[in-house]
Amino acid sequence: MNQNKSKYIFIILGPLVAILMWLFTDLDPSNHKVSLMAGIALWMSIWWFSEAVSLAVTALIPFLMMPMLGLADTKSVAQQYTDSIIFLFIGGFMLAFAIEKWHLHKRIAIKILSVVGTKPHHILLGVMLSAYLISNWISNTATTMMLFGAVLALISETDEFIHSEKSKNQFAASILLGLAFSATIGGMATPVGTPPNMYFFKAYKEAFPDLNDLTFLKWATIGFPLSALFLICTFFVLRFYYLRKKVTITNLEKNHFKNHYTTLGKFSYEEKWIAGIFISCMILWFTRADIPFETFTFKGWNHLFSNPKLTDDATVAIAAALLLFLIPSKQNKGEALLEWEDAKKIRYDIILMFGSGFALAYGFDVSGLSDWLANCLTALKGVHIFFIILGICVIVTIISEFASNIASIQLAIPVMIALQKDLELPPLLLMIPATFAASLGFMLPVATAANTIVFGTKRIDIKDMFKVGLVLDVIGILLITIFCYMFLG
Repeated sequence: MNQNKSKYIFIILGPLVAILMWLFTDLDPSNHKVSLMAGIALWMSIWWFSEAVSLAVTALIPFLMMPMLGLADTKSVAQQYTDSIIFLFIGGFMLAFAIEKWHLHKRIAIKILSVVGTKPHHILLGVMLSAYLISNWISNTATTMMLFGAVLALISETDEFIHSEKSKNQFAASILLGLAFSATIGGMATPVGTPPNMYFFKAYKEAFPDLNDLTFLKWATIGFPLSALFLICTFFVLRFYYLRKKVTITNLEKNHFKNHYTTLGKFSYEEKWIAGIFISCMILWFTRADIPFETFTFKGWNHLFSNPKLTDDATVAIAAALLLFLIPSKQNKGEALLEWEDAKKIRYDIILMFGSGFALAYGFDVSGLSDWLANCLTALKGVHIFFIILGICVIVTIISEFASNIASIQLAIPVMIALQKDLELPPLLLMIPATFAASLGFMLPVATAANTIVFGTKRIDIKDMFKVGLVLDVIGILLITIFCYMFLG
């Protein structure tokens, strides 16, 4: 079958499967909207996996179909395509454009390469460790944005020493997925590493004010070893899939990058300004919100405002972008560090993909499909606790592949509280696995913002991402189940 015929088969198959779901399946007899939303999700999945049309075209389906099927009004769906995280993406990419324009990314990349060495798997490990350690303390998205420019430069620097085009793409895909996946995994280690963890802490203390069994240390006791082991597994999966006997970097002397770094000379005026803004962004991302420790809580700078909740990571990214347009350049007289012409490179198809993820999450919520999936857990009553934890992880992971991690945990926590009362189990035994599982989501570009960012480079094949992501989802589910059973059971 030639490629064109295959493409049109999948173009027809997507809506056909959705129509069959709408007409002949009733997942919830009391609420047909559940089946309507499931049909939309299946349609999008078929087009995503087959790449029968552009991913940005698939991203428009919720905007079109949710109002037509009576699931939500057009205005409400449209608002999902302008979530604040999209402005974090825009601001972060403008900072990345400035770093690239003045070659700061090259300096950072060559420095990284001079430290980690020249073997492909050493470079992969260096990137993954960097992303993992940073994302222990700030959001996965901010971590990915922070390292994205340097990682692209790193790939560019090594491309000339990889002679096969296929090998170049294999190496690039491994590094980019290593960045995104490590940022996600790093968020599991601490209570402040990712929004779902922070949401869980708040929800748990509100639901069980008399219990004092949840602390920063208790979370880290499980989170650090779990996430570290998961990171190691991820490294070996990526190495096996992409780098095993497939990628070799040739004709590269051991000290090539160390010598290359010395030829770059001193930081230019523009590099100093951009490095200062970049470092300020990192500090502001680190210190924006409260960080609870065992004996005290570090107060974030958002308390300087009358309502701390009104600022987030996107506020920092847009403030940095505005500065770049205002600070004058010395080399290019009459211009700023960043001009609007530079910013026109923003990938609007990726913005649409971001939006479709939030629109899907919204659709899962308003249609009741999320509740239907979560209520499948009630069938676990009377089952051994190990399999209850396993079931929770599987259901929450499925939801998190289509919904954002924060949306997944916002749905899961109330269900866990109700389930805990039915099963008469310690609440942490149900809620911590659900929170960890909400951070899983490695198969789809829209599963996490980090996935979407790296997928936008067009160096990653969605079929490869799906295969690797499926393996990692399974490993993640098993690790979470085993660790929570051992430490909390």
